[in-house]
Amino acid sequence: MSLENLKILLQTSDLASKKWIYEQYDSQVMNDTIYTRGDAAIVRVHDTQKALVMTTDCTPRYVEADAFEGAKQAVAETYRNISAVGGKPLAITNCLNFGNPQKPEIMGQIVRAIKGITEACKALDYPVISGNVSLYNETDGKAIQPTPAIGGVGLLKDFRKRCDAKFKMLGDEIFVIGKFSGHLSCSLFEREIQKIESKKNPPKVDLSEEKKNSEFVRELIGASAINACHDISDGGLLVALFEMCSEKFGCDVDISDVKAIYEINENQIFFGEDQSRYLVSLDSGMVKEFKKKAEKKGVFVLKVGVTAKEKISVAAEKIEVRELVKLNEALFEKKFS
Repeated sequence: MSLENLKILLQTSDLASKKWIYEQYDSQVMNDTIYTRGDAAIVRVHDTQKALVMTTDCTPRYVEADAFEGAKQAVAETYRNISAVGGKPLAITNCLNFGNPQKPEIMGQIVRAIKGITEACKALDYPVISGNVSLYNETDGKAIQPTPAIGGVGLLKDFRKRCDAKFKMLGDEIFVIGKFSGHLSCSLFEREIQKIESKKNPPKVDLSEEKKNSEFVRELIGASAINACHDISDGGLLVALFEMCSEKFGCDVDISDVKAIYEINENQIFFGEDQSRYLVSLDSGMVKEFKKKAEKKGVFVLKVGVTAKEKISVAAEKIEVRELVKLNEALFEKKFS
């Protein structure tokens, strides 16, 4: 059932590929755009080896459930995305999109969201350098979901020392960096599979864990110790694994190590939206040193599979990556073409 659930999630507007939209626009102005698909975009500083790393994020359903925690998570997500390609996060901007601030409940959302952004930025040494607001966003008196969109920027001192999200070598071992809690409240799995609309208890971000794990990831990328890296966010582990696959490379998933440590079920493991986590793939010959570095840094890592040819397999279930890609890319073209 895990792969059947994955198929359902990949066809939601939250996770469906936006390829049909973004391929209609020029993303290669002056040929300084190095990378646009994945956790963050990379744009070279003209005539140098430096590059800016940019991303935008927000999960409105988290903010609606708890504006403080949801806004804090939005900041952490940009920090994570920049780190996942090897960039050092520098600063954020924001656009605070809310309903009518003359209503006490909306003003309360705004205040709590600002407090969440403030706490995250201070803990991550990631200042706000600009921002704006868009208020009174309502239709027939009903407000939009609160959306404090965060734009993050970081720096790659050498754009050649970067990482992307796609698997590149057969037989690479796949590890999760970060801890599992199996958090399904406010998740896409809960909404799409369980048909529950949670309005409370979004996943919380441990900002010290966030910073520690991100610094470890940047160190790995700078040392060329890993072949691929991707953060785990909307949809959870199995969605993130799919996003690392291509028609050439899939993966054999094995969560026995996770089950041995955590008392959580398979749905929680595969679809829980726990924060501060990354997936990395690396050559098996590098694993011993990788684990040693993680232990030294106090970073929790667990193996969840190996890269394989063309298919994703989970226990007895198997599916070709190309089939999942086709499903994932169909939604927006079908709706808007």
